[in-house]
Amino acid sequence: MKKVAPNSILPLLSLFLFSSALHGESSSIARMYDAIFNFGDSLSDTGNFLRSGALAFPVIGRLPYGETFFGHATGRCSDGRLIVDYITEAFGLPHIAPYLEIVQTGKQVKTGVNYAVSGATALDSQFFYAQGLGPLVWTNDSLSVQLGWFKKYKSSMCSTKQECDRYFKKSLFLVGEIGGNDYNYPFFIGGSIKQARALVPLVVGAITNAITVLIEEGAADLMVPGNLPIGCSAVYLTIFSRTANKSDYDPRTGCLKAYNALARYHNQQLMQSLQALRLKYPHARIIYADYYGAAMRLYHTPKRFGFYEGTLGACCGGGGPFNFNNSARCGHIGSSACSNPSAFVNWDGIHLTDAAYRHISEGLMHGPFTSPPLLYDIPDLRKRL
Repeated sequence: MKKVAPNSILPLLSLFLFSSALHGESSSIARMYDAIFNFGDSLSDTGNFLRSGALAFPVIGRLPYGETFFGHATGRCSDGRLIVDYITEAFGLPHIAPYLEIVQTGKQVKTGVNYAVSGATALDSQFFYAQGLGPLVWTNDSLSVQLGWFKKYKSSMCSTKQECDRYFKKSLFLVGEIGGNDYNYPFFIGGSIKQARALVPLVVGAITNAITVLIEEGAADLMVPGNLPIGCSAVYLTIFSRTANKSDYDPRTGCLKAYNALARYHNQQLMQSLQALRLKYPHARIIYADYYGAAMRLYHTPKRFGFYEGTLGACCGGGGPFNFNNSARCGHIGSSACSNPSAFVNWDGIHLTDAAYRHISEGLMHGPFTSPPLLYDIPDLRKRL
């Protein structure tokens, strides 16, 4: 009988394990990590911004946010789960609690902490205040602040270096997505693509520094996502369609080409920086997560994934060509939510639906969108178990 190489069955195994985890079945993947720690912005915030007051975006504290999966608002900027939720489910872990909930309630956790905050930037908020963008910034809880929270809470999770090293060796650190807001804030007051490109080295540098800090603190496995295709976002399509020409759109997807090109440029620079970190820290496993590639599948072949209502218009909004109206955003007076969010990629004009995040997560877990693969090859997986 012909032998099958372990690596040749990894994609099939990954698909089985992810599917099993989503349906609550026990599997090897459920024991791969004991905890998950997350840093980022609204793409992965599970409640920190809401608990900080959410003055810039209070509607995330009420329905229709959260309606699809939770049945109530949780502080997530979606109708249901986020990518971080799907990943924790796949590894057999409970949804990780937001840091501010943990410190406010005093509860002890061992399965991870979510430090992400909606509106957060990779660069410190002082940078944007110095540029005159302060009134636009949702939060001062940037990536460096989130790292400070992690260091502060570390002693509650482990007490000695040896104990921390053992704990973090069986933990997954998600560093991002972060950086999207660093470009959003300047764009939303008329900043140019050229100005945004000049920010990329600074943004990528901040992310790289955060990864370095976490590795020095004991992190061994880190997944670092790139940016999503912002040119496909309803908010970008609404704002910039006023000055766009037909040639500015991708004829296949309808997305704005220049803004997607910026996202790809950011991602390319990030990948280069991650490779340098791999050489500097060969003991660490630094995984690049291609959010852009995993998401573009949905825009290229939406019906294949069940998105029969299209990809560019928001499910929840206040009208307009893409159902995004800044004066009647999702949850505000004058807006309404669609009856079938799972048929839409976009939830509120800025963020995606539970269904879209599920398909992106599947691409990360068993598709070609993590490098190296998020799941270990068979021999490595056995060693870790």
